[in-house]
Amino acid sequence: QVQLVESGGGSVQAGGSLRLACTAPGRIFSRANMGWFRQAPGKEREFVGSISRSGGTTYYAESVKGRFTISRDKDKNTVYLQMNSLKPEDTAVYYCAEKQTILSDNRYFGTASDYSHWGQGTQVTVSS
Repeated sequence: QVQLVESGGGSVQAGGSLRLACTAPGRIFSRANMGWFRQAPGKEREFVGSISRSGGTTYYAESVKGRFTISRDKDKNTVYLQMNSLKPEDTAVYYCAEKQTILSDNRYFGTASDYSHWGQGTQVTVSS
């Protein structure tokens, strides 16, 4: 069973920043599109953003566009979610997810069912 591992969550005040990281010990991300999702208490899991396997194409939810940035470091086999100007409504458990692709695919993958492997999640809490 593939296990993705998120880290970097925590508690910050509104306006602050956090950087989440996602890696998979023993697994290479180079052939995978990666996504970030979040789930707040009592709400559905929602798409935050995604990055193509080349790193050249990214997509973001409107609610985070301009504040969050996804990147990947192939040498470190890690995907990042840089979150700036955090708001209380960003409070949620954040998950990274992997979608294996045979060929390079820059299409939008914004639903949870697009992804086959998930991490356990990391809590982000933003206080006002």
